[in-house]
Amino acid sequence: MTAYRSKTFATWIALIGGSLGLHRLYLYGRRDPWAWLHVLPTAIGVYGVMRLNDLGQDDQLAWVLIPVLGLMLAGTMMVAIYYGLMPDEKWNARFNPGGPAHRTSWSTIIGVMLALAVGVGVLMATIAYGGEHYFEYQIEEAKKISQ
Repeated sequence: MTAYRSKTFATWIALIGGSLGLHRLYLYGRRDPWAWLHVLPTAIGVYGVMRLNDLGQDDQLAWVLIPVLGLMLAGTMMVAIYYGLMPDEKWNARFNPGGPAHRTSWSTIIGVMLALAVGVGVLMATIAYGGEHYFEYQIEEAKKISQ
């Protein structure tokens, strides 16, 4: 018999620590390779933020690395929404077969709403940040060509 898996807890852990793969470790265990693969892009993005803090706005490597963190965060918010909105019957069939049934509660719905708000904010900020620096780079290259 497998251990009971709470949809509410999975939603919240994806919201809080999803970019580190904690939700997959909770649901699938330590042997899940996809859980461990979450750590590398998140670390790369955090390194980009650290480079931006240390070297400033002109560091082009940080321009590339920071959106990786944003995409990881937005992606795991999408996973939190998916878990929270999964029908109880499907959740129980997939994660609690033959065990106690899980029922969606208000805390699950609040987790979904927070994941939606955070995910939209992070995704819009990532798109704006990446777009801004892409066009700044294009302008600088055009200036070099015109001179």
